[in-house]
Amino acid sequence: MRTRGPRVDALAVRRTLRDAGIRARHGLSQNFLADPDVLEAILAEADPGPGRGILEIGPGLGLLTGALLEAGAAVTAVELDHGLAHLLRARFADALVEGDRDTPDRLSGLRLIEGDALDEDLTRLVPAPYDVVANLPYHITSPVLHRLLGTTPRPERLVLMVQREVAQRIAAPPGRMSYLSVFVQYHARVRIALDVPPEAFEPAPAVASAVIVLEPYPEDDRLADADVEDELWRLVQAGFRERRKMLHNVLTRQLPVPADRVQAALAAAGIEPDRRPQTLAVGEWLRLREELGAIGQDRRGRAGQGKARDRRAALDGADDT
Repeated sequence: MRTRGPRVDALAVRRTLRDAGIRARHGLSQNFLADPDVLEAILAEADPGPGRGILEIGPGLGLLTGALLEAGAAVTAVELDHGLAHLLRARFADALVEGDRDTPDRLSGLRLIEGDALDEDLTRLVPAPYDVVANLPYHITSPVLHRLLGTTPRPERLVLMVQREVAQRIAAPPGRMSYLSVFVQYHARVRIALDVPPEAFEPAPAVASAVIVLEPYPEDDRLADADVEDELWRLVQAGFRERRKMLHNVLTRQLPVPADRVQAALAAAGIEPDRRPQTLAVGEWLRLREELGAIGQDRRGRAGQGKARDRRAALDGADDT
């Protein structure tokens, strides 16, 4: 099956929207890619092949969807906008696989799920192994990353269009780290593939974008014990509650751990107590958690059933300044 997309440029995008009676919705951060060079760069990074499972979040007008299908990939696309979902069904009628969430494994075609990606169990939509290609609006970037990287089966590669500021935050080196960068870099190798100017979209957004590539590490490269990993994120979250303060003081205030134990753990991990949280690399957080040991009940009431919720809240709103 070969499903070729139309020529990509701003006029073609505007014409497609007009003919379908669709207007870009600001509330959904809808900006449609209209640059063929960027499209080709995304495809080169995704490197889709025959039968490869790909989860596409926010297919929009289906320009990238068509190219993925043309390469023979088995695409599961999640689209929130009803008008766009209708357009996609009409455009890819010959490629559609009947059924939504319960469709069995397949080697080609398009499975379209109309709904909010945040309401979906994203890592269960496509049989493993699979990849992710997405144009992520700012307000869902962090929660989507949390769900794709924080649960299994994880994708083998993620090629994401995000705001350039977010891409820089995700890929930040020690000295500019945030909760988001620690979380993502713990789970995956990170690379900014290319910057994308506003004029590559229709309508042009007010900010620049970037394509970022994430390659998750093998499962055995992570902490094996879920409770130990949860303590790692409680530790990192505690540190970034006061990111501009000295680490010893922050952790003593934010964790139910005596000051002398924090001091000893920092010394054993080779971390100066007056360093700021944003200067620590992922490996240093791991050593610090190991030396600190069990943290115990969180004095802010973030243990138990609220752990996943609060970790997501910390990730979603981490370090906007």
